Amino acid sequence: MTRRFLSAMSRPWPGRARTAAWLCIAVAGAAVAAAAARPAPPADLVLSGGAIYTVDAARSWAETVAIRDGRIVYVGSDDGARAWVGPATRVVELGGRFVLPGFHDSHLHPITGGMRTLRCELSGAATAAEALDRVRAYAAAHPDAPWIVGRGWELFLFPAANPRKETLDAVIADRPVYLTSADGHSAWVNSRALALASVTAATPDPPLGRIERDGATGMPSGTLREEAKQLVSRLLPEATAAERREGIVRAVELAHRAGLVGLFDATVDAIELPDYREVGRQGKLDVHLGIALYVDPEKPFAPQLAELLALRREDWGPHVRITAAKLYADGVIESGTAALLEPYLDRDGSRGVLEWDEGKLREAAIALDREGFQLHVHAIGDRAIRVTLDTIAAVRRANGPRDRRPTLAHIELFDPADVPRFRALGAIASFQPLWAWADPYIKDLTEPQLGPERSRWLYPIGSVAATGAVLAGGSDWSVSSMVPLEGIEVAVTRRGPAEGPGPAWIGEERASLATMLAAYTIGSAYAAFRERETGSLEVGKSADLVVLDRNLFAVPPHEISEAKVLLTLFAGREVYRDPAMPASAPMNSTGGTQP
Repeated sequence: MTRRFLSAMSRPWPGRARTAAWLCIAVAGAAVAAAAARPAPPADLVLSGGAIYTVDAARSWAETVAIRDGRIVYVGSDDGARAWVGPATRVVELGGRFVLPGFHDSHLHPITGGMRTLRCELSGAATAAEALDRVRAYAAAHPDAPWIVGRGWELFLFPAANPRKETLDAVIADRPVYLTSADGHSAWVNSRALALASVTAATPDPPLGRIERDGATGMPSGTLREEAKQLVSRLLPEATAAERREGIVRAVELAHRAGLVGLFDATVDAIELPDYREVGRQGKLDVHLGIALYVDPEKPFAPQLAELLALRREDWGPHVRITAAKLYADGVIESGTAALLEPYLDRDGSRGVLEWDEGKLREAAIALDREGFQLHVHAIGDRAIRVTLDTIAAVRRANGPRDRRPTLAHIELFDPADVPRFRALGAIASFQPLWAWADPYIKDLTEPQLGPERSRWLYPIGSVAATGAVLAGGSDWSVSSMVPLEGIEVAVTRRGPAEGPGPAWIGEERASLATMLAAYTIGSAYAAFRERETGSLEVGKSADLVVLDRNLFAVPPHEISEAKVLLTLFAGREVYRDPAMPASAPMNSTGGTQP
């Protein structure tokens, strides 16, 4: 009603006329309310009879979700959904199956991960001999390849995490070989690769890397750490645009099979962005894609900032959003390159290395934040975490309050004093929880370098969650599996996905199932500035959801990773369906579904 009409109604009227007028208003109001309650038009798709965990603010449950034009139009009871069903509505009877918002991964590398499927794949090799067999087989299958390139060997398969060039030479000596480790921070090369790169005993270590050497001769042993990898990798044939785009398509397909609808590519450069745009134009980028543009500490900062701003201004497609700048604070503990507050126990007093000078990091972060970039920082050691948090505090002081959502990824070793600072500074904790169990990396390469007192504070997911900080779940794929259910199980049990029930590794740091489901849905959506459009099942949001074959709240925690993804919807479109998923059917004339 208009203000003028209400004003008129407040003036004195003859009694009968006044009563008639108010009766008209009441009838009109009832008609408006009835029209608002009546769905028009009906939904395109209704999923009913499910155990639907919405991950809304109340963490409520529902039985049915209705979808129209790619958006959720109804979440509630089966009875209430009947009004949304018309003759053309497709209906899926869930039979009690478990429904969640589609998963989001807050930190992974889709292009390099996807391209790995085109190259020599070493992940999953249980022994050094098996890894060598794979190299031999790949070389035989690709006789014309000028380089043998691959990734995925595990550091713990080799003494001191240091594979030798001679071992590779025995398999292939006439062509150069370059194989990055599963964590991406080391490379294993043969003698031919070292010779082509002119890496000898006289070659100095780069400032942010290390050439592993033979203790007797000083010659390179065959393993390169961090920036030392570039001594050889600069010679590798450039990946073609076709290879990168095929990698993206494969990554998206794997993501859908895992129930993922949101991906955050944590390190992107100007060469790769057009590949995402082209795959999107082909209709094969059915994910919410967040982008962090890489900032190199070894290059002048001002030109990089200008390039980042120019890239952000371009249109990369409807699903692509550039929000962040990617900074590396340090390396990894296993190879001694993570930055620690106290020395490693077996590296002659070394405390690792910071990738950025602290002052330059602060200046760069303030400038990036001033331009509206979110900070996305690789920080593993306790010193790197502290320096990054100190940097965020300096940014807040310099630039004042704004919705900045800085994110720290990996965050392996904490000083307990820094646990509450995430919540206090509004920093997002992007854990990769699949790493939070006593695997060989932890038992053989990490704990011996730290000792028991510091090792207690490895991956303190439970402690950080207890402070009220925002958690975002991620995989760092292709370093490790992108399957969210595996990471969720490890966070809840602190045991490996295949270990079954038993004692938890640092059991105090177990997280609840509800906490981890939120981390992989609304938490990661929030980290990507998308929580208003996705991450929970609420009216008005994009219809992004996953159907599982079992209710995760009703199974033992060590069986979480055994759940099967049956259906993944992105914006209401079916992007993955398992054969065991019931098909949808239109309503028949009696109100039931017809085959």
